[in-house]
Amino acid sequence: MEKLSKYVSLSEVIRSDNAKRLGIDNTPTDEHKDNLKLVCSEVFDNVREHFNKPIGISSGYRSKALNNATPGASNKSHHSTGNALDIDADIFGGITNSEIFNYIKDNLEFNQLIWEFGNTSNPDWVHVSYVKGNNKKQILKAVKRNGKVIYEIW
Repeated sequence: MEKLSKYVSLSEVIRSDNAKRLGIDNTPTDEHKDNLKLVCSEVFDNVREHFNKPIGISSGYRSKALNNATPGASNKSHHSTGNALDIDADIFGGITNSEIFNYIKDNLEFNQLIWEFGNTSNPDWVHVSYVKGNNKKQILKAVKRNGKVIYEIW
């Protein structure tokens, strides 16, 4: 099992039921693996160490083909370059997505941090991207309005 960081394996971040169902190859390039290693070690591992609890990744790498087949995915998604993870505390429990969001926001370097849907007290999951040397620390909230996804500035 190839490891990307202390807590994350490659198989964990490329796993996709949608890719399997559609027969899409979701194998990252070496450059994409390098990006995944950074977001995992610089963000995910720090979150995991801070809370000392298992934390799930609901979406990691998405090849361009998989990203194009993913409803609602942006064609500029950092998932397709290996720079982004969707973190979901609900997979294992013990902490909340809100706690993860606030910890990243207040303590870590990131390019983009998104409170994904949910309600005012807890997002459904947390999207975070990391781009070495180019982290703009943009914070957004994803909401649905009239059936469309809108990204509001935090």
